[in-house]
Amino acid sequence: TGDTPLIGLPGRIGESLEEQGSHPGPLSFYALTPTYRVLGGSAWALQVGAALVHIVAITVALALARRRGGPAVFASVAVALAVLIAGFGSGALTEPWNPYLPLLWWVVVLLGVWSVLDDDLAVLPVVVLAGSFCAQTHVPYLSLSVGLGVAAAAWVVRAAVTAPSDSSDRARATRSLALAGLLGVLLWLPPTVDEFTQEPGNYTKLVDHFTTPPDGEEPIGFAAGADEALARLDLWHLGSHALTDPALLTNTSLERSPSAGRGGVVLLLWVVSAVVAAMPVHRERRLLALHAMVGGALVLGAVSITRIFGLTWYYLMLWMWAVAALLAMSVVWTLWRVVARTRTAPLPIRPLAIGLAAVAALVTAHTTAADAVGAEQSDAEISAVLTALVPETLAALDAGVGPATGRAGRYHVTWRDSFHIGSQAFGLVNELDRAGFDVGMAPLFHVPATDQRVIDSPDSTAQLVVVNGVFVDQYRARGDAVEVAFSDPRDRAAVERFDALRADLLGTLEARGLSDLQAAVDDNLFAVAIDPRLPEAIRRQADEMLAIGAPTAVFLLPPGAPG
Repeated sequence: TGDTPLIGLPGRIGESLEEQGSHPGPLSFYALTPTYRVLGGSAWALQVGAALVHIVAITVALALARRRGGPAVFASVAVALAVLIAGFGSGALTEPWNPYLPLLWWVVVLLGVWSVLDDDLAVLPVVVLAGSFCAQTHVPYLSLSVGLGVAAAAWVVRAAVTAPSDSSDRARATRSLALAGLLGVLLWLPPTVDEFTQEPGNYTKLVDHFTTPPDGEEPIGFAAGADEALARLDLWHLGSHALTDPALLTNTSLERSPSAGRGGVVLLLWVVSAVVAAMPVHRERRLLALHAMVGGALVLGAVSITRIFGLTWYYLMLWMWAVAALLAMSVVWTLWRVVARTRTAPLPIRPLAIGLAAVAALVTAHTTAADAVGAEQSDAEISAVLTALVPETLAALDAGVGPATGRAGRYHVTWRDSFHIGSQAFGLVNELDRAGFDVGMAPLFHVPATDQRVIDSPDSTAQLVVVNGVFVDQYRARGDAVEVAFSDPRDRAAVERFDALRADLLGTLEARGLSDLQAAVDDNLFAVAIDPRLPEAIRRQADEMLAIGAPTAVFLLPPGAPG
């Protein structure tokens, strides 16, 4: 459309909302759009679009696995995918959130680089496509995709240079480079146009943010970074727990945390297996290429993790689990080669492939399918409240309640949110826009709301304020506020639990001398839940309170009235 995005989703990039940066590019929007449009442009259609993005990635990954060898390689990759999908969970893989959308496309990048290093040069354009999708969608993949992509391209250049000038090998390498280069230019054209048409462009914002971190935020450094990286090589956590607890890798449960110690043992096993695989007696080109890819991904990944600043959110490192899965494959394959060398007769491949295929099917049926039956969207409780608020709000606007003038009006949406940093207000904007209303937010939020949905309060017909928690009674006491919708998701037991948690949390904060956070318990609980000064167990109390929820209402105010 005329408002086609040129950059990615807004992120925690930059120091001000006015100049908030975004993730590098819009490929995730483009990938979601066809399914979203065909299925009616609803929130559900967007979730189906996300699922389809992952299904395509699975298909491409298995096609690459098939190119790398026979049924055993194909089935091994299928097992790796099945375990990863079980660990990520159906909820994550149907949520159109930018940290989740690249999860399986990153597997495609890894398999594609392996293919190129195994001299399957025609796969380089696939690496460019998958790597660009990952890098544009979520910025942690940028350095990883660029690093591995450059290595793959350099390998193809080497092949082109060393091949005889009139050989088919040189022609094949040249075609692959040309197609990959053309594809890269086309895929990165939108954000490049943004860079040269905006002041400042998003590239500039990204460079400024990552070269000069915000005040008070320093990279976590080598020690903490190594610990985080090793924890995501914990194959016991990836395998056994992911098979018994769907979505474990996207769940921050304290009881089921990965171990850096176990990850260290896995890394040592991989180093030994890589050395063994390089010995002339065991050397096999495909296996050496796999080890080389894993090694490159480990180095790039470890460096990337040490450069994280601010909170080390779990979703910043989800990509490392895919590296761990293929690392496990390289170790097992090496062991297979060693055992095969000790036998006079070759080991039977077909039974191995059948067994691996059975494992992949069992994991999919036992964990993923069972998880999918009851899958819910993220923050289902918040969405349920909005589901209750939207019909009443639409009816009030159509009926011309208070200052509303139906669909002829222009509506400014804002919030007083003690729980969810305004997320339900953005949801309300989405739903009003879908219903055909002219709706927007303040210029301060022009990046997340988009420039096309900026309506300042004085320029509106009426204001809609999404209010929750302690603010509900405050707005009910205002003479200029008309309540048009209300929802309270809590029963008596939930209210009692919330009150008990609140009293305990307030006492803990007072005992720790954190009186500045006591007021936030009532007016910005989310800030308490992420405050790094608090131990994890205490932040969990705030998380539970957030999950319980709060009474929420929508009020109409005259234009220009204080929101």
